[in-house]
Amino acid sequence: MSQGGAAARIAAKPQDRGWAWMVLLAAVLLQGLTLGFPSCIGIFFTDLQHEFQASNSETSWFPSIMVAVLHGGGPLCSILVKRFGCRFAVMLGGLLSGVGMVSSSFCKSISQLYLTAGLITGLGSCFSFQAGVTALGYYFVRWRTLANAIASTGVSLGFTLWPLLSQYLLDEMGWRNTFLIFGGILLNCCVSGAIMRPVQLASGSLLQSPKPGEEPERRAEEAQLSNGASSPHPELQQQTRRTACFQMLQKYLAFDIFCQNKGYQIYTIGVTWMMMGFALPHVYLVPYAIQNGVEERRAALLISVIGFINIFIRPLTGLLSGHKVFTGRRIYLFSLAVLLCGLSNFICVISAEFSVLIVYCVILSIAMSGIGALTFQVLMDVVEMDRFSSALGLFTILESITLLIGPPLTGLLVDITSDFHYVFYNSSFFLISAALFMGLSFCTLEKKNKLKEASKVPLDNPSRYQYNEMPTEPQSESQSPPAVVYITSI
Repeated sequence: MSQGGAAARIAAKPQDRGWAWMVLLAAVLLQGLTLGFPSCIGIFFTDLQHEFQASNSETSWFPSIMVAVLHGGGPLCSILVKRFGCRFAVMLGGLLSGVGMVSSSFCKSISQLYLTAGLITGLGSCFSFQAGVTALGYYFVRWRTLANAIASTGVSLGFTLWPLLSQYLLDEMGWRNTFLIFGGILLNCCVSGAIMRPVQLASGSLLQSPKPGEEPERRAEEAQLSNGASSPHPELQQQTRRTACFQMLQKYLAFDIFCQNKGYQIYTIGVTWMMMGFALPHVYLVPYAIQNGVEERRAALLISVIGFINIFIRPLTGLLSGHKVFTGRRIYLFSLAVLLCGLSNFICVISAEFSVLIVYCVILSIAMSGIGALTFQVLMDVVEMDRFSSALGLFTILESITLLIGPPLTGLLVDITSDFHYVFYNSSFFLISAALFMGLSFCTLEKKNKLKEASKVPLDNPSRYQYNEMPTEPQSESQSPPAVVYITSI
């Protein structure tokens, strides 16, 4: 056995064994603390309205900003991870989240809450969650799918526990002291980040460190670009900067894929439209129940029911969608889940009794499990894996825009009409129309591709123009993990 082979075995040892399982435990905690946290904001909706004398629209900007930044901060997180590593990004995110919630306990106006709990805490949660998922991909190669499935249970646990804890603390201490305690709890993201030490590659170099020779070259380029006054070719320098900027945009925001890949185009537009109504029940369900006479503790229990059912249904949905029967047809399963989510909202319109709302939460949770389990699987089906990271960047940014504006616009409608039923009408409209658009568009696209194949018209690159399954070869243990990707979860 050569010395290089022995070094390779030692370097690859942390993957799929030993400390990797501690990292997995830390990832479960991270997802519960970050993605699960926004689920409890609806508990404080009424109290914040009374405290700041704010309308439904003004109050709903707070959770909207938090969720939008959490989903849309992916490109920034990716740059941070590439420059400083996963551990630093997770710990920085935990610090920002904690500082944001502690600061929000001292806010004197709702606009200050937008900055502290909305922007700062949302950005911190984004860094911690997405860098944690990236670190998990470094530590697991053979068992990566299983590790991601286990880590995603943290979201469901967060959905279950955060609302119960929030209601208890709110009753005992008020919202300001509750936010102060939340700041301390979110600092545990730093503990999870400390566990995620850098993995060593077979070459002996650290995963998050730059390649040999890359750093001096990058510094030389930066020095050359920053020396604008002494450059003998200012026009060439400006063109170089434009090229670098274009390459950066193409790397993190795949506009070329959006223009050329019809499947990706349809799916991105459909999900972006869907997000206008997807988050509305999470924001307004508890205020709606309280307004209709449901006790506050029981109203908070509704969100926990959604999270508890998610714990069991989401893994089952993932296993079902992986069956060979659904190969190449997962988009239709996804559209069906979105359609069910939209139709379930009419249950709330029929009655606001607690027993009826429990039935609504059960059906909504089943539909949400399908959406959460399939969102990124379908994206992998319609985009080549070598461009998945870029496609995901544009995808998350666009969906974060509609996540940001959806709840406030609906809140404005509720303020004008004084009727919470419009929340569920609105949500149903966006979800049902998105489901029909995606299902019918992909069906039409599939028929066109079959006609093209039948007429034997050659295409330059068929995978760019049709929806088909994109199977990827399993990565061997000797291969290094993929480049940094930023992933969000619904």
